[in-house]
Amino acid sequence: MKSIEDYVYLEQVYYQDILKNFEELFLTQLNNVKLLEIDNLVLYATGSSSNAAFAALPFMSNILQIPISVEEPSITENYGLNIKKNTLCIAISQSGHSYSIVKLVEKLQEQGITVFSMTSEKNSPLAEVSHHVLQMGMPVEEMPYVSAGYSVTILDLMLISLLVARGQGKMTNDELQKHINSISAIANSFSELVDRSSEWVDQEIDNFNKARRITFIGYGSAYGVAREGETKFTEAVRISTWGKELEEYMHGPYLGLRPDDFFVFIEPNGRLEQRANLLKKFLINHSNNVYTIFACDSGFITQNTNDLNLNIKTNELLASLFMTVPIHLMAYRLSKRYNIDLEHSAYPDFDKITASKI
Repeated sequence: MKSIEDYVYLEQVYYQDILKNFEELFLTQLNNVKLLEIDNLVLYATGSSSNAAFAALPFMSNILQIPISVEEPSITENYGLNIKKNTLCIAISQSGHSYSIVKLVEKLQEQGITVFSMTSEKNSPLAEVSHHVLQMGMPVEEMPYVSAGYSVTILDLMLISLLVARGQGKMTNDELQKHINSISAIANSFSELVDRSSEWVDQEIDNFNKARRITFIGYGSAYGVAREGETKFTEAVRISTWGKELEEYMHGPYLGLRPDDFFVFIEPNGRLEQRANLLKKFLINHSNNVYTIFACDSGFITQNTNDLNLNIKTNELLASLFMTVPIHLMAYRLSKRYNIDLEHSAYPDFDKITASKI
């Protein structure tokens, strides 16, 4: 079975392949709705899929200029099934086995609502019940704790938003191609990016091995990255981990900090960089374990020797396409330090009892 790290190294191949074929992947299905009439978009997802949705949301909102939200499928199905007529609904389950996503799609379709199901497994329970399936453009991920699938979900959602924007007349082919060129430049830099991340993990893993509580902090597209830090460290390392939006952390959670806590800022070099710097200055006064992962060189924040500069200068809205790489690598290598078996469930009775996966 391939590991989380194996899939990190495959992300470049998946990105490049999808960028070559994204119109064929998505347009046939998207043509089943009247794109001109869409005036809002809802993404239904849980876990890493939800993290990916939050990571793609700022870019999608900027491109489409319509309200976009990320919603928990179980809450929607049981308490909030009030869908506006011109809503583009996308339900995401990389494996296609999520109970809550499958049940939501069934409920939406029973009410005559068009919903697109995004999955990498064409024979999954989700694909079987769905009227409209968006294939993710990558093979089914063998590892139950996804890495490449999370990243590909971000890319797919960004590309879908570009196609919808063009279909609504908000973007020309030339403008769409400029965005594709920017994304392709990131994909083409992945080999160096992964090497840089790997070196940083090797340098800092002894320090992270001492961590018992970690908080990832991000803003904009990096908020989804911070959320994925929480998910992956909880899954793979099994220590207390949180992923917080910058302002969310500053409104209460900071009061629970301890001197031995670890903090990792995800810095996309965006409009809130100076705001993040103020919080970092405060935390440095109370913890010796404050790290920053930068997208590229910063004009506002001094980099420390334990920080990581990924050296990719791009629009902050695209930073989520690559900033999770060092987090996935660190989580995986720490799991090896802890001798955690990621190929088999730590609680095999969980799904038997809860039926969380179908």
